[in-house]
Amino acid sequence: MERYLYKQLLHWKESNKRKPLVLEGPRQVGKTWLLKHFGEKEYENLVYINCDSNPILENVLFDYDIPRIIRTLSALSNTQIKPNKTLIFFDEVQEFPKALTSLKYFCENALEYHVVAAGSLLGLTDHEGSGFPVGKIDTLYLYPLSFMEFLLALGKKILVEAIRQHRWEELNSINPTLTELLRQYYYVGGMPEVVLSYVENQDLNIVRNKQKQILHDYKKDISKHAPKRELPKITMVFDSISSQLAKENKKFIYSAVKKGGRAKEFENAIEWLINAGIVYKVYRVKKLELPLKHFIDIDCFKLYINDLGLLGAMADSPAKEVLIGNNGFSVYKGSFTEQYIAQQYYSSVLEANITPSLYYYTNDNSTLEIDFVIQKDKVFPIEVKAEENLKSKSLSTVLKDNSNLKGIRFSMSNYREQSQMVNVPLVFAEEYLRELPRS
Repeated sequence: MERYLYKQLLHWKESNKRKPLVLEGPRQVGKTWLLKHFGEKEYENLVYINCDSNPILENVLFDYDIPRIIRTLSALSNTQIKPNKTLIFFDEVQEFPKALTSLKYFCENALEYHVVAAGSLLGLTDHEGSGFPVGKIDTLYLYPLSFMEFLLALGKKILVEAIRQHRWEELNSINPTLTELLRQYYYVGGMPEVVLSYVENQDLNIVRNKQKQILHDYKKDISKHAPKRELPKITMVFDSISSQLAKENKKFIYSAVKKGGRAKEFENAIEWLINAGIVYKVYRVKKLELPLKHFIDIDCFKLYINDLGLLGAMADSPAKEVLIGNNGFSVYKGSFTEQYIAQQYYSSVLEANITPSLYYYTNDNSTLEIDFVIQKDKVFPIEVKAEENLKSKSLSTVLKDNSNLKGIRFSMSNYREQSQMVNVPLVFAEEYLRELPRS
C-alpha cells in the first residue's frame, strides 16, 4: 500500500540533521505497517520492539546508557545493530514511557543510530510534560488514506499519474469514471485495514463491520486514556459529530450534545478528542485577510471526524445511498462532501514543519458563509458543492467585495478557470490543494 508520507521518511533517513523520529497519528491509520515496511525496504535490518505489555523492557530501559541498551537489544533480537544500517523501532511507545524518554538520550549521545517510534495519540498526549523528549525528536503525522492513495490501492496508478501531471481539462472526459471511484471512497474511507479488505474482496458488509469495529476500538481507547471525570462528556461529543454535520449550519452547537449544554461543560472534552487525532476543529474567521489566525472567532467552529468512511458508519448511511446515483454527494446536505474536502486538505499538507490550518468564514450577521478558507501565499476562499449546481451567492458576493482574492469551488462540474474563480472537480481536490503556492 503506497503512502505519500514514505518520501518524508526517506528525507528523514538521509538528513544530516536527523533526530529520533516519532510518527504520530490516531489509531489504525497504518503507522506500524508503514514503519516496518520502511525499515525492511531501506535498511539492512530492522529491530522491532513492541512496548505493549512487554516485561523484558524493564530490564532493557532501566537507565539510559545507550551502549548498554544497544548491546541488550542486539542480544534480544539476535540482530547486530549497526550505526546507519539498522532501524530501531519502538512501537506502542505510549505504553512504556521510558522508551519515549530514551529518544532524548539517543539524540544527545548516539545520533549514528536510526531510531523511530510510533504510538497512538490517545496515549502520547498523556505523557507530554513528563519525560516527553521536547526538542530532541523529529515528528511526522500520518492520516488515513487520501483519495489519491485510495486510487493507488485500487491499482489505478496510471490515473493517479495523470492527475499528478495536472492534465485537468484532458481528464474532464473521464469524469464519470473518476466519479464512480469517488463514490467508492465516500463509502470505504481511508482506514488502511478497511481499504485493504475492500481491495481484496469488494464486500461492503465487511467494510462496514470493520468501520464499526474501529469506532468501537476508539471508544475503548477513550475509556482507557481519558480522565474519568471527562469520559461521559467526551463520549457525548464523539457521538454527536454526525448529527452536527447533518445540519444546514454545521457550526458546532453545545445544546445539540446535551440539552442546556454550554462551552464550559464540553470544551475540555472537545480538546481531548482533537489532541487524540479523532476530530479536526475548523474555526470561523471574521475577516478574509492575512494572517487568518488574527481573525479567529474562538467561540464558533465546526468539528469533522478524521475519516469519511467512519462518518458514514457513525451515521449508518446505507451503501445504496452512497454508491448509486448522486445521493452520496448530496446526502446529509453535503456533510460528506465537506468532510471529504477537509480530509483531502489535511492529507495534502505533508511538510513536517507545517501545521495544517483550515478555517471557515461568515460575515457578522451570518448572511454569507464560505465553507472553508485556507492561507498559503494569500487567502483562498473555498466553496464546496455536492452537485453540479454552481449557483453561489456567498462566494460571488465575497469575491465581488474582495477583488484581490481568488476563489476555489470544488464541485461535480468539470474543471474550468474563470476570471476570479476556478472550478475544480472534487476528484482533483487533494492534488490541487497540495500544489497551491505557499507563503
